[in-house]
Amino acid sequence: MSPTRHKKRYAWSRPGICVLAVLLLGWLFCLPRNLFKGVSYSTVVESADGELLGARIAADGQWRFPPCDTVPERFAKALIQFEDRHFRWHPGVNPVSLVRAAVSNIRNGHVVSGGSTITMQVIRLSRQKPRTVWQKMIESVLATRLELRYSKRKILALYAAHAPFGGNVVGLEAASWRYFGRPASELSWSESATLAVLPNAPSTLHPGRGRNELLAKRNRLLARLLAHGDISPETYEAACEEPLPAEPLPLPSFASHYVEHFPKGVRTRTGISLPLQKAVEAAVNRRSDELAKEGIADMAAVVMDNATGAVLAYVGNSSPERDRPGRQVDIASSPRSTGSILKPFLYAAAVQDGTILPRTLLADVPVNLGGFAPQNFDRQFYGAVHADEALARSLNVPSVFLLRQYGVPKFYSVLEQAGLSTLKETPDHYGLSLILGGAEARLDEVCSAYSAFVRGEAPFTDPLARWYTFEALKEVNRPDQLDWRLIRSVRKAAWKTGTSYGFRDAWAVGMTPAYTIGVWAGNAQGQGVPGLVGARTAGPVLFDILNLLPASDEWFSLPESGVWADVCEDSGHLAGPACPSVPAQLPEKGLDSEPCPYHGSGEFVLPPAQEWYYRQNHPEYTGAARPVSNPVQFIYPQNGAVLSLPRQLSGTVEGLVFRVAHHEQNATLWWHLDDKYIGETRFRHEMLLAPEPGTHVLTVVDQAGSSAYVRFTVV
Repeated sequence: MSPTRHKKRYAWSRPGICVLAVLLLGWLFCLPRNLFKGVSYSTVVESADGELLGARIAADGQWRFPPCDTVPERFAKALIQFEDRHFRWHPGVNPVSLVRAAVSNIRNGHVVSGGSTITMQVIRLSRQKPRTVWQKMIESVLATRLELRYSKRKILALYAAHAPFGGNVVGLEAASWRYFGRPASELSWSESATLAVLPNAPSTLHPGRGRNELLAKRNRLLARLLAHGDISPETYEAACEEPLPAEPLPLPSFASHYVEHFPKGVRTRTGISLPLQKAVEAAVNRRSDELAKEGIADMAAVVMDNATGAVLAYVGNSSPERDRPGRQVDIASSPRSTGSILKPFLYAAAVQDGTILPRTLLADVPVNLGGFAPQNFDRQFYGAVHADEALARSLNVPSVFLLRQYGVPKFYSVLEQAGLSTLKETPDHYGLSLILGGAEARLDEVCSAYSAFVRGEAPFTDPLARWYTFEALKEVNRPDQLDWRLIRSVRKAAWKTGTSYGFRDAWAVGMTPAYTIGVWAGNAQGQGVPGLVGARTAGPVLFDILNLLPASDEWFSLPESGVWADVCEDSGHLAGPACPSVPAQLPEKGLDSEPCPYHGSGEFVLPPAQEWYYRQNHPEYTGAARPVSNPVQFIYPQNGAVLSLPRQLSGTVEGLVFRVAHHEQNATLWWHLDDKYIGETRFRHEMLLAPEPGTHVLTVVDQAGSSAYVRFTVV
């Protein structure tokens, strides 16, 4: 070949190479990175084992589940036999099928076959273009590129996720649940074949109509599967006998309120145990239906795994089928008044930082703190109560004294660290009522905080403080009146109840080493009901749920951390020189706590107001034998109190009983109102008074000259 001819041929080949290069680049970049960009999917929420808890329809009104990575083998074989028998081998386009379809369409005078491969159908589903010859050519090119990008398994999964299955059902998983009530992985051969033929003509072969044609197509496909060796003759016979599905079924609806918590349009695997969820829902609904007869319409419950913090069961509200206002409210995530449910956190925090020791005596006497006058639930006062006992008995007044000692801002910070997101106001806004329901909390967050408490997460990191809390809470009286010490089969739990002001919210939270259970009872719309108290309404449900959980003898063990110190046997403070003492294991900061103030000369003596109430419940108390520096103290009212005098129906003012305690039981007191003598008392120091509106000073003086006074205002 001459050099001239060689150069001429090379010159002609360069444009051809460039064209080929451009075509190759165009082919490489012709396929969008995300084929189904902009497609909306249903919200799908699954249990820990992958079982469907519930789903929410996609934004476009379609039941279209997010794509899976794989397709069940039975459906894959049925689909390939029906749609594209050479799917495993072709490069995205099957020329033989295209030619055969073209000839068939020409003979029939209209389109009877498309000749599209499964890969081409994936492209068509993603593009949603009119079905023309030009579009089929484009689909063919894009299909070959799709084969290069994805595996055959992935292409099948894309098809299965986006194929139409009649009505507003799109995708295999949605169709499987809507038509057969179970996941695609559990479909029979007959059911798989039914769904394999549906996308071929979903508008005419909806299971609710065109049933004869659908049945015939399904059975022809089953015959193909038999001929191909995918199923046995026995399986074929049985599959042909199976009936077609009827109208679409409702999707499962477990933990329905919990499903709403998760991102829209994605598939989420939760920690929910479906068998436990079903059992908890049944237990909650049963108890709630009973309480509904008393006007207590709603109930919620949460169960958590303490090892992981995962939610195992979630009932946002009970008995959704029972018609009532507020039945759709997710109470478990709604802020509600806390009642006493936060008291264990205060006790643990105060023990952890050395504010108190586990059995420190706390005052339990009438108090008025800037107009805030807390009362115990039973309207009684006990003078002084050990901190752990006050927690077990859920006494309000000692808790208020403890919060004042610990500090509202510090406790507010503790609750924030524990994960309570509902503290929207400042610490000053809540004040001391923070410990008695002045703030709101969500049941799910309260349970999460208690579960984290068991794990020892911040802010409760001291093992001994937590252990003492568990020990106190296991002494709370159970609603079933059973004693875990006497009956081995009784499940042990550290638990706490709470009741909000006005009987609007009843709480119960229980802990074992493995689980945390929380229950709320009340009315979603907030109306109070007499008898709506935590121990009577929420407590029994808590133990119903506890009995559903795996049994275990494991209990919270005494940590080896901390320090040993002598503690006063009477007061629970660090022992002084004159105290009867016992050794106790304490958090390290407990050594910084206050030493016992009640054994000045060896005898246990309380302040007069505490002594007055304490003696009524402790006949063994003999502290009155020793003189004290301040023997007289007002019990009621407290200094700075604002009082309103009660009136009879006739309008006559009744007056109020003013009360004073004296260390000596036989002391005489002289009373003065605004420096005017008004009388004397002995033994029992009470006086009925009806002062005029305005500010007054009431003074009492004993025979030794000791005195006390209180300033109050009558409105």
